Amino acid sequence: MKTDFIIIGGGIVGLSTAYNLKKQNNKLKVIVLEKESKIALHQTGHNSGVIHSGIYYKPGSLKAINCKRGYEQLIQFCNENGIKYDLCGKIIVATEKEEVPIMAGIYDRGVANGLLGIKKINAQEIREIEPHCTGIEGIWVPQTGIIDYTDVSQKYAELFVELGGEILFDQKVVDIKSILNSSEVQTQNNCFETKWIINCGGLYSDKIAKMTNSELDVQILPFRGEYFNIKSEKEYLVKNLIYPVPNPNFPFLGVHFTRMIHGGVEAGPNAVLAFAREGYDNKTINWKELFETLGHSGFQKVALKYWKDGLYEMYRSYSKTAFTKALQRLIPEIQKEDLEIGSAGVRAQACDSKGNLSDDFLIFEDNNIINVCNAPSPAATSSLAIGESIVSLALKKYN
Repeated sequence: MKTDFIIIGGGIVGLSTAYNLKKQNNKLKVIVLEKESKIALHQTGHNSGVIHSGIYYKPGSLKAINCKRGYEQLIQFCNENGIKYDLCGKIIVATEKEEVPIMAGIYDRGVANGLLGIKKINAQEIREIEPHCTGIEGIWVPQTGIIDYTDVSQKYAELFVELGGEILFDQKVVDIKSILNSSEVQTQNNCFETKWIINCGGLYSDKIAKMTNSELDVQILPFRGEYFNIKSEKEYLVKNLIYPVPNPNFPFLGVHFTRMIHGGVEAGPNAVLAFAREGYDNKTINWKELFETLGHSGFQKVALKYWKDGLYEMYRSYSKTAFTKALQRLIPEIQKEDLEIGSAGVRAQACDSKGNLSDDFLIFEDNNIINVCNAPSPAATSSLAIGESIVSLALKKYN
C-alpha cells in the first residue's frame, strides 16, 4: 500500500497532525497507523483533562509558545465544534514561607508568557475562591480550564476522515526500512510504502525513532501518575482546581485537586516509576521494559539525583495515609475515608544517557522522518499548535 504520509500513533498529537496535514493539502494521501483498536487509549485517554494556561513554562520554550497558541486554537476549535469545556480557573497555593519565592518565579513566567488576568492573592482571597483551602499566598490563574481530551481527539479523527484521511487500527509498527526516496513501514498485519513518516508514538516513540537511527540518545522513562476520586458527598470541598507550588528539585507538579468536565473531583497524581510503559497500576510488570529502564545510564543518574523524592513518591503510592497527608496541606478537612481509588496515567518522559530529563517538546528530523519524542503535558492543550508546527516542517521538505 503506497501513501504520501504515514503518521504513527492515534493519540491527540498524531490526530491533530493528521487533521492539519489534510486541511493544508487535501490532495495528499495520509494514513494514521494505530496499534490499538481505538484512538486515544494511552496518554490522551488517561489525561486528567486540564486546559493548561502556560504559566509554568520557560519563556521562549516550545512548551510556552505552543501552549499559548494551542490554547487559543483549542478554545476556538471547541466553540466551532460544540465540544464541552469550562474555563473555571485555578489557584496555585503556597502553604509554607519557603514556597513564596518559588511561586513568585512562576508568576513572573506567567507574565512573560503573556497571561492576562493572573494575580497574586493572599490567604483571605484564597478562601474566597476555595473556601476549604488553606494557604499563605497564592496565584489566581483564570485561563485554566477543564475538558475531555478524548472528545477532542474523536473530533480531530472525524474531521480527518471527512477530508479523505484514513485511520487503520491494530497496526503495531515493528520495522521501518529505507527504500531510495521512500520508506517501508512494516506492521504486524501489513506493509506500507510512504514518502514521509511522522512518529507520534508516545510511550514508544523512542523505539520507533531507533528503527531508523540506532545512535539516538533518547529513551522514554515511564512515570505513572495515580489519582484518587473524592467521594461525591465531599466534592463540595473543591470548587475548581487547586495546585501546590511545585517542588523545584523534582520535575513534576505535585498532587492537586481537579474538578472534571463530566462530574467528580480527582486528587493526585503522584509520580512513580511504572514497571511497564503501559503499566497503569503497580501490579503490571513488563520485565523486559523494566530492565531496559533500570539499565539505562540516564535513568540511573536521575535515580541518584532524585532518590529521596522518588522513594517518597513510591511510599505514597502504597500508602493512602501518606497520600492523604499530602492532600491535607491544601485542604486540611480531607480525610482518608473521603478518597476512592481513581484512574492512573503514564507519562512518556524523554531522558538522555547523561540523565537530562527533557523539559521541552522534543521534535527532530531524520531523513524523511519527523520524530516527536517528548510531548508530555501541555501537549494536549497545545495539540493544534504542535500539529501545525509538524506539518509546516513536513511540507517544507515534502514540497
